[in-house]
Amino acid sequence: MVSTDIRRRREAGDLAGLEAGLDALETGLVPARRSTLRRTLRTRLLPPLIAVALLLAVWQLACEAELKPRYLLPAPIDVWRALQDQWYEGTILGVVGESVWRGALGFAVAAVIATPLGLLVGRVAPVRTAIGPILSGLQSLPSVAWVPAAIVWFGLTDATIYAVVLLGAVPSIANGLISGMDQVPPIYLRAGRTMGATGLAGVRHVLLPAAVPGYLAGLKQGWAFSWRSLMAAELIASSPDLGMGLGHLLENARVNQDMPLVLASILLILLVGVGIELLVFAPLTRRVLRGRGLSDG
Repeated sequence: MVSTDIRRRREAGDLAGLEAGLDALETGLVPARRSTLRRTLRTRLLPPLIAVALLLAVWQLACEAELKPRYLLPAPIDVWRALQDQWYEGTILGVVGESVWRGALGFAVAAVIATPLGLLVGRVAPVRTAIGPILSGLQSLPSVAWVPAAIVWFGLTDATIYAVVLLGAVPSIANGLISGMDQVPPIYLRAGRTMGATGLAGVRHVLLPAAVPGYLAGLKQGWAFSWRSLMAAELIASSPDLGMGLGHLLENARVNQDMPLVLASILLILLVGVGIELLVFAPLTRRVLRGRGLSDG
């Protein structure tokens, strides 16, 4: 009898502890595990630094082995000096700023156009049948193919550059939103209709929030297409009236056979792309995943 009472007390204590733990989780008293600074540096910062160091080492070894003449394959220090020259001339910030502004503006306009287009194609079956394959085809078409046509249509103006950016980015963003809506469980929409969320209210309060991960992936890809399209347009549509962007800087360096500046321009284009990913899209992605309980970072 005594042992039975002891066992019952233990079971009651275990049950009380379990209930307390569940209550704490429910009320947020148990803090979510957060990455420490050391763990963040080790997992997110150290691997890219090691990769960059290895790349520079291989690059330097290729120069030392004279796989190509120095004027064709400059060493990393030569590229660094080319960047320094541009900095001292006071041109590098203006060149980068010009391209980033064009890319950001073109991307913003593309998102404004692509979002309602994606909603229309994703929700109206006849429109999807008619336009869906065209969007997929446009997404697979290289952006550089639009540059000659845009020059004929708009001349050597900013309109040419923005037209190429829009034609490259809009299909990607629209297809990302369509894909996100396709992955929304039908029960969400039925529950929304039951609670009165129909029509535009259902789209705003149920469909779009549920499709955010796919939409965000489309925006991320749309930015990549915007940036690539912009570089293609700047490389080909070169004119003093268009100002100086990164693509123009790269083309001028090629014409002058300045390989250190060519590689420096490529490096700047890469750094802008990586920077936008790390500063804009990576935090947004982590926030969305954390909001859905898919990440603790």
